[in-house]
Amino acid sequence: MSIQAVSKHLTVLENAGLISRTRRAQARPAHLEAEVFDLMNGWIERYRRRAEQRYQRLDAVLAELNAQENPTDTTEQGAAS
Repeated sequence: MSIQAVSKHLTVLENAGLISRTRRAQARPAHLEAEVFDLMNGWIERYRRRAEQRYQRLDAVLAELNAQENPTDTTEQGAAS
């Protein structure tokens, strides 16, 4: 990866607030902003939990539909024997 490409990536991360950069002569150190990652992680975790709850409800609905389409009545099976 070229120096220019790295610089562009760092600029995007800086604009997003994920890193901060300082200038010292020719060096431009970049520092991760841990607080921003903590906030982002909390936001992602909230949506992950919501999605998990929705999938669990969907699983329950699909299981109920499957049970309605394929009833397993043992009296009919016993009468056929």
